[in-house]
Amino acid sequence: MSKIAPTETVFTQRNIGLYKTAQAGFDLVLLSGAFFLAYLLRFDFVLTPYQLKVLLIQMLVIVPFQYWVLRMFKVHKLIWRYVSLPDLNRILSALFVASLPLLIIRFSLYNYFFYPVIPVSIIILDFGLAVIGILGLRLCRREVYEILHRVHTAGDSGSRKSTVLLIGAGRAGVMTLAEIKNRGDIDIDVRGFIDDDPTKNGAIINGVKVMGNSDRIPDLVKELEIDYVIISIAQASREDFKRILGICRGIPIKVRTIPGLYELLQDKVSISRIRDVEIEDLLGRSPVMLDQASIESYLQQKVIMVTGAGGSIGSELVRQLVNFGPERLILVERSEFALFQIEQEIKTKYPDFDVVPVIGDICDEVRMTNVFKRFSPQVVFHAAAHKHVPMMEQNASEALRNNILGTRLMGRLSGNFGSEAFVLISTDKAVNPTSVMGATKRLSEFVVQDLNERFETRFLAVRFGNVIGSTGSVIPTFREQINNGGPLTVTHPKMERFFMTIPEAAQLVLQAGAIGVGGAVLVLDMGKPVNILDLAKETIRLSGLKPDIDIKIAFTGIRKGEKLVEELQSDKEQLSKTIHPKIFVGKIGPYPSSRLAEVMDIVRELCVSEDDQEIRRFLNTYLPEANLETSGEDQNALTGNELPLSTEKAKLATANG
Repeated sequence: MSKIAPTETVFTQRNIGLYKTAQAGFDLVLLSGAFFLAYLLRFDFVLTPYQLKVLLIQMLVIVPFQYWVLRMFKVHKLIWRYVSLPDLNRILSALFVASLPLLIIRFSLYNYFFYPVIPVSIIILDFGLAVIGILGLRLCRREVYEILHRVHTAGDSGSRKSTVLLIGAGRAGVMTLAEIKNRGDIDIDVRGFIDDDPTKNGAIINGVKVMGNSDRIPDLVKELEIDYVIISIAQASREDFKRILGICRGIPIKVRTIPGLYELLQDKVSISRIRDVEIEDLLGRSPVMLDQASIESYLQQKVIMVTGAGGSIGSELVRQLVNFGPERLILVERSEFALFQIEQEIKTKYPDFDVVPVIGDICDEVRMTNVFKRFSPQVVFHAAAHKHVPMMEQNASEALRNNILGTRLMGRLSGNFGSEAFVLISTDKAVNPTSVMGATKRLSEFVVQDLNERFETRFLAVRFGNVIGSTGSVIPTFREQINNGGPLTVTHPKMERFFMTIPEAAQLVLQAGAIGVGGAVLVLDMGKPVNILDLAKETIRLSGLKPDIDIKIAFTGIRKGEKLVEELQSDKEQLSKTIHPKIFVGKIGPYPSSRLAEVMDIVRELCVSEDDQEIRRFLNTYLPEANLETSGEDQNALTGNELPLSTEKAKLATANG
């Protein structure tokens, strides 16, 4: 990096000083001109020598006072080329405060002054003219800057601009239009808005007309020679996207979109982030409305631990938690690379935030005990888990160790070290489980309920379905298969799954932690299930290809442990409403503590033996609602009078019926 010479530094500082002096001079001239013009208007532009003398004497006192008040309100710190209408409030407040003493003197001390006071009409006129002048000068400076910026960035490309329609004339659409107009290097020509709100029809926004509702898209595309349309609706639902895509495919014409609401909250709309419509847009739902106060009440200024902090849900929890003002975040993760990524992301965005990366296995009692001793976390979000269903069918003992024993260890340490709350991330696959993964997560829910009876810590579990774009999920797999030329593999034409965005899931987990009582299993509203075959076809179409023509779809059959349709509650469970419309409480009774203690002993034995078939028999026996596949020989054993378990396990099986 080249160093700046001392003469350059002095020159730069001198320029800045001259610039600020010029700004102050402009403000003083404007304030003086506003006061002088107010006098002229009051006296019909005819001033006697005496009135002119009074005006000049009063100006020498009032204008410096007004300028001093403007500086008190830090109006001079506004960057002129970025000033906008919200800055009007600061200018109005400053000039109102500057005018207030004049009004007080005029009405309360009028008869006690020998020298003439300022007429009320002049005070009011001066206030209005000063506001117009101070704000107007800055807006003119901004307009000049934007014109020069457009000219500078436009270059000499001379290429034809793409003609577009913006679908959605709300706030996001207006922001998108404003940036397009302010960027000279963007080859986009907005020909009009489309909006289904009839009150906006015919309106003109920043020089662009609202040309009707979405039914007019085909006619306008032909009439205006539109190259593509941009969906500029920040809160577009999956139904909105499907309807608009359906209209545009019938033309046909390319469809693009702006970032969604969650992305807009994290950063402003950027033209560089206008992108093609993706499958996530069709799976999105209404934005989550959070009770910020209730979440802050249990997170603000707290030491918070997130296990599995490098995973899909864990990392998003970390991103969300930073916004609620915790004192410190402890990130526990056994993948070094995943932990490095989320740590660097937080440090880059929030360099002063206290984030502590901890490499470690949640099943390592010595390591985790030392971590709790050192940091004493007050709130623990337990997202660490093995979640891949087919893989856990082949690694059943590891699923038991990580999902059950790991949860029990982290929960027990939370209770021993006085944590206030422990939130387990569970899954819809825990309902009537047909897989090892689902059964172990169901047992982990029982563990959390049992720990709630043993400690003062508030233990609860949050259960939800698939998250869009998580590691190993179906959408990234489909995209990779499309990039490879296909085919897309679908297990069964009637396979359905619930989907939720990662940010939505993380936000609801935080909200559930705020409102959930100890021992509760909270169930998130997942909306309507999505057919995986339809999802595959839509992913192909959004890639600009045709299903079964450009990209084939192959059916592979349901894999071991998978269900055709997932459930969020069993027939024996009842859901009741909470104060949040998307969070429900599952009325799920815990297992007796003495029986659960025996089960933990058996789980430890099975983790050592690593006998996958015996693990499945055990899970089927302990969980009456479980229906895990076993081999033919094992299944026959299950129907006989004896189970191939140890004596203790046989007693447990008898106790469970």
